[in-house]
Amino acid sequence: MAVAMKNNNSRYRSLILSIAVFLALIGVLLAFTFYTSSVLERNTALVNVSNKTANNAQAVIKDLFDLQSSVGEHINSPHQKRVRERLAANANDIDQLLSGMDSGADYVEGHAQNIPKINTETGLAQLKEVQNDWNRLKPRIEAYLEGADDIRVDSSDELSLAYEQAKTSSLRMNDALNSLTKEVYEDTKQQANTIRLIQILGVAAILAYFIIFVFFFVRRLRESDAEALEARRETQEIMQTVNTGLFLLDKDLNIGQQHSKALSNILGTERLAGENFTNVLRGRLSEKDLSTTRQFIEQLYNPRVKEKLVDDLNPLHKVMLHNNSPEQVSDNRYLDFKFSRVYEGKDIARILVNVNDVSDAVRLEQRLEQERAQSDMQIEMLATILNVEPKIINDFIVNTKLHIDRMNNILKNPGSNQFELESKLNSIYREMHSLKGEASALKLHSFTKIASDAEDQLHGMQNQGKLSGNDFLPLAVHLDELLNLSNTIETLGERINQSSPAAAASRQSGVATRSANATEQFASNRSASSALHSSAVSANEEDASLTKYYQEFAQQIADRQQKQVQLETKGLKSSIIPDSLSQVVKEISIQLLRNAIVHGIETPAEREAAGKSATGHIQLTVENIDQSLVMTLNDDGQGIDYETIRARLVALERYSQEQANDLNQDQLLSELFSSGFTTRQSADEDGGRGVGLDIIKERVQEHQGHLNVSSDQGKMTRFVITLPLQ
Repeated sequence: MAVAMKNNNSRYRSLILSIAVFLALIGVLLAFTFYTSSVLERNTALVNVSNKTANNAQAVIKDLFDLQSSVGEHINSPHQKRVRERLAANANDIDQLLSGMDSGADYVEGHAQNIPKINTETGLAQLKEVQNDWNRLKPRIEAYLEGADDIRVDSSDELSLAYEQAKTSSLRMNDALNSLTKEVYEDTKQQANTIRLIQILGVAAILAYFIIFVFFFVRRLRESDAEALEARRETQEIMQTVNTGLFLLDKDLNIGQQHSKALSNILGTERLAGENFTNVLRGRLSEKDLSTTRQFIEQLYNPRVKEKLVDDLNPLHKVMLHNNSPEQVSDNRYLDFKFSRVYEGKDIARILVNVNDVSDAVRLEQRLEQERAQSDMQIEMLATILNVEPKIINDFIVNTKLHIDRMNNILKNPGSNQFELESKLNSIYREMHSLKGEASALKLHSFTKIASDAEDQLHGMQNQGKLSGNDFLPLAVHLDELLNLSNTIETLGERINQSSPAAAASRQSGVATRSANATEQFASNRSASSALHSSAVSANEEDASLTKYYQEFAQQIADRQQKQVQLETKGLKSSIIPDSLSQVVKEISIQLLRNAIVHGIETPAEREAAGKSATGHIQLTVENIDQSLVMTLNDDGQGIDYETIRARLVALERYSQEQANDLNQDQLLSELFSSGFTTRQSADEDGGRGVGLDIIKERVQEHQGHLNVSSDQGKMTRFVITLPLQ
């Protein structure tokens, strides 16, 4: 670019110099013409002055002759007076004209006239003769005129003397003036010829220079046009050949007239030259991205902003361009735009844009990322399988499929009114939350992530007001993902334990009985699972495994909530918990533990401020009492704050302030267990959605059990759940 600019400047410099020379020649010719014109004007003026002087001399002789002829006429007669006045005027004119030709002067006779000075020797000599003769005649005329108008003075003698002198002097004056006029005329004629010759030669030289100038520069222009045509042809060949989209942008984001052929294919439109860049992308990018792009390019035109610094802010780096055609939605492309400054000298003239279709590379990256995520998920699952008792893993798989079957069955029920749709929503929410709790306890983050996404969707449906059957359709995707993950972990478990025929038989038995009702299938799988592991582990080992399972789960939640807890368990063994209640015990225990840590136990700072130890204590106990299974969970946390529940109900607009004030503790506790109610302001993986206590209530009711809650604010909370063994 700099070389091209240098060549263009060199070419224009020679053109400007040539034009300057051409104008200089014309200027010189015009100056010479003006000068010679002034000389001719001067000589013409001298000729006129000389002729006028001669005419005045003749007029003087004529007037003297007239006066001499009219001697005896009264001196005051009109004729005498008119002739004398004319004689005086002509004498004065002659005097002024001769003086002007000698030294140069202004002569006034009705109008101003500049008398050129004679500067040639011959002319001066002839002027001298005229002046000598006039100096002889002038005194005699003055002597006559001095007393000619006085009747008392006789001026006849002076008139005679003047007349006689005029006859002699006027002839010599006329001869000298004629010679002077002839000399000036010849000089003028010679100068005119010289001027004509010089003008002809000057015009010829100017025409010759103009012809040479035109010929030279036409040839140069032809050469430049040929070079430009060749450069354009090469540029077009490059633009036709390159596989990337190349074009220039001005400050107004208008695309230049030249762009690569590949650009039309990449952007999917032929109309590009001169079009506004944002208009080309409008409808294929969001308005926010278009606005960001406009601001980004404005920064590129800012010379105070370094190009490398703003390159990282490029909003069109591997961006997806949507296809404008609705029938070709799958043809959406990923494009990568790179912006570079184009300088003219030190000024930013244009922005060069290089755009590449990176769809294949991006899709390959996405596929690799998916495969990497799949590998990470399998590693996560393998770690869980290897670190958790097989019975717990098998129970999780069976329970997951049981939850999915339940949610599928709920989804099959269309719901005829808003109440049924809301009940359907709450039922799915409980199943999903329970599944998430078990997955979180096993550190299966892939399960937890999918379940959390589903909960976000369910939470949005709870807040949207009116529901329809179509609102539940997207949930099928989450269920399918969960089922695939469950099958994956089941397959991995089978591969690890493929040497155990009993394990395979147990899983096949569980799959074969899935077509039965959900409760029978769950009991069958649990029995098969118990049969599988009864020979491998003792009751004490099973008790230790479950204790470890719950303690690790409690520690995970505490770490996420930045709290410290110590969990003590008792009775977590098969001799106390029958198979028919093992699943519900686990489900309720998970929700109780999460609720105790999230809502009950305070942070270390809060506990120490209240005079407690930094570590919160939780006891989970399972007992058989009077043909019932009694679960008890105690925590030494902050207890239930009924006023917080009351304020939250008002904030959620479930009650007015007056209605909330009328609620007693039992009613407030009932609201605490209602679906979707929580005292937390925001939700996370561990709580804040108002589902955990709802699940506990629902499961207790399903098994015809009893739920009792007692709390001492600031000191403790106790949940006692009684489930009949029959």
